[in-house]
Amino acid sequence: MPVLSPFNGVQLFKFQEKFKDEDACKSYLFQLKFSEGFACSKCNHNEAYTGSKPYTMVCKDCRYTESATSNTLFHRVKFGLVKAFHIIFEMTNTTKGVSANHICSKYGIEYNTAWLFMKKVRVAMTSTNSHPMVGKVYVDEFVIGGYEKGAVGRKNASTKIKVIMAVETTDTNRIKRAYTMKITDYSTQQLRGIFDKHISKEATVFTDKWRSYIPLRAEWNITQDVKYKNHSPANRIIQQTKSWIRGTHHYISNYHCETYLNEYSFRLNRSQWKDSIFHKCVERMVNTEKKNRLELSRVNCNSREQFVERIKMYQLCGANYEIKYGKIKLAA
Repeated sequence: MPVLSPFNGVQLFKFQEKFKDEDACKSYLFQLKFSEGFACSKCNHNEAYTGSKPYTMVCKDCRYTESATSNTLFHRVKFGLVKAFHIIFEMTNTTKGVSANHICSKYGIEYNTAWLFMKKVRVAMTSTNSHPMVGKVYVDEFVIGGYEKGAVGRKNASTKIKVIMAVETTDTNRIKRAYTMKITDYSTQQLRGIFDKHISKEATVFTDKWRSYIPLRAEWNITQDVKYKNHSPANRIIQQTKSWIRGTHHYISNYHCETYLNEYSFRLNRSQWKDSIFHKCVERMVNTEKKNRLELSRVNCNSREQFVERIKMYQLCGANYEIKYGKIKLAA
């Protein structure tokens, strides 16, 4: 098995020197994928020998050839691994993030191709929930979207994107990490989702006086303070998140918003360990199974022929879809 040599650093010249060609990128993915052993994706057999092509392993049982990119989020990258690695490096190390428009103009890639690959990176950035928040945790909800007449305060009928955020802090209220989750309304059932997923029962939680938090006090140590809004660290992160969306992306859809928020949390939570953030992201992409376009996008059709072909494709793949106002899209 290959010996893993992880890349650590944020300097562009050092990065370009390490990943100067396709072979260097394939070698790195090969180390990541097989350094801890081989497991065939077809039969799960754990013995293999080196394949005839570079950076491949062949299963001794079923003879399936496993490459460095097969069955990962790098599977069949259209524009090469060098550009793919550069895109990941920018997404992980640029404080304000990058948009698909920036990537397609900088690297000469079609917009849809750039967006789909960036969506794969965001999928890999999803939290693993391995370490629930402890200590002081601040929880608050917010909305993403422009002005909407009559939608002031917590209005469930509003069409704005509703989000709940949990922020873990030190004893001196310095930010340690933050997680977000999309919600459909402000009920207790929706709000408890982030508690179950990210907050330990031993944590000390601070919220405002919203009544839907009251039933959760039976399971979590929740302090509800009417002056919460004036001193909550969560407010600072919420404003930064909104500024990032307005400044970098200008607009995010309700369907895809959670992956964008996962990207922001991933960078924020690793801001103290930027040297290893690129390696962690690539490692997650290698350990995540490949995704096709149907699983990543929500495509509308412009003609009847495309409409019929899209339905046939969805039915063939067994994907859930819905037709609304003459448009077909993947169901959320």
